Amino acid sequence: MERVAGLLIALSALVPAMAHASCEYGVYGIEGHEVVVVSNPTGSRADAPARYTFLDGRRGDINAAEGPVRCENGIVSVKAADGRFASWPKRPLKETPTHFTSHGTSLAGVLIEPENAKGKPPLVVFVHGAEKTPGIGGYYSYVLAAEGLSVFAYDKRGTGASEGSYTQNFELLGDDAAAALNEARRLAAGHYSRAGFFGGSQGGWVAPLAAKLAKADFVTVGFGLVLTPLEEDQEQVTDEMKEKNYDPAALAKAREVTDATGALMASHFTSGYERLAQVKQRYAGEPWLSKIEGEFTGDILADKEQDLRRTGAPRLDNLNIIWNYDAQAVIRSLNVPQLWVLAGDDREAPNELTRARLASFIREGRPIDLYVFPHTDHGIYEFVQNADGTRRYTRIADGYFRLLADWIKQDATHAPYGSSARTQAPSH
Repeated sequence: MERVAGLLIALSALVPAMAHASCEYGVYGIEGHEVVVVSNPTGSRADAPARYTFLDGRRGDINAAEGPVRCENGIVSVKAADGRFASWPKRPLKETPTHFTSHGTSLAGVLIEPENAKGKPPLVVFVHGAEKTPGIGGYYSYVLAAEGLSVFAYDKRGTGASEGSYTQNFELLGDDAAAALNEARRLAAGHYSRAGFFGGSQGGWVAPLAAKLAKADFVTVGFGLVLTPLEEDQEQVTDEMKEKNYDPAALAKAREVTDATGALMASHFTSGYERLAQVKQRYAGEPWLSKIEGEFTGDILADKEQDLRRTGAPRLDNLNIIWNYDAQAVIRSLNVPQLWVLAGDDREAPNELTRARLASFIREGRPIDLYVFPHTDHGIYEFVQNADGTRRYTRIADGYFRLLADWIKQDATHAPYGSSARTQAPSH
């Protein structure tokens, strides 16, 4: 039974991915006109709807009420300005499925090449973030292919059609991504100009490391961080406190708390309990203590010591994360061009310190371009903020996808890119 199940999983990567009972994932539209990408669901529910993405950043569920994209009986149709739906044909892309090996684990991938490419396009490997949804069938791959790039997507270990156990160990994931680029180069031999990575969110930790390992020609990062994972938690807590208008004295106290929770996490719950107990007792009367969330600090504060000793590690530290991972050292070791695109108001991955560090690298003359899209959250999503502080996300910022593709192609003919502000390396 296990052998049959494994065979079925392997075969699933060798057939076209389906968005609906009869609608394939891919790029739809007429050559020279607007296109739409149909891709896999963002949720893990069995009945989760496929998604549409326009190159200007509009996104949503296929077949949603009042939505602009339908998928029925194998036909993708899009609402026109007059309210009527018109069918859009599937654009030709050459998709070559494959399996490759990293540390003895078989990983599923697919090379997506534009059939009507002019010359040899760049080749980019997509490194996705912490999500457990498969990388194959994702919207980034088809969006970049629609922009004229060759793209290699793969399912992270423990997801989709790839074997192994899911992990967030950046060193191991970096090895996997480097192996993916080597496989992409093999499949696209003679068909590409230069090769590199795009990493989104957590992929911003992995892609630079993989670029170093695989000697890539470039790295692009979307809404990633030049922090340790411990610093990410600290920055989240600081942002929460600032949004609630706490003064610098309270922020300094909260930093003592995150230092203590971070030390416990970095020890993998083997030490640091006395220090944590001391700061909890010291600030027990502070109104903000019980409201802290962060990446993990809120969960640690909410538990009793005896429970943390018993179950803290398996609940909160079970993904093999390198908590003191030195992202700065990796970036310093790279001499290839890098593009970093950040969200101006990122709650999930606060980037004030990341911006400062990238700006410092740029002043040093490192080949880094930095773009920030104002009033966007994680994923470069625009939003409307409600009175209670919650956010309603509307779309990905216009210009973001064009920026990624143009930078990789070394073609700035579509600049400027929406509302983004640019910081670039000084010219020599």
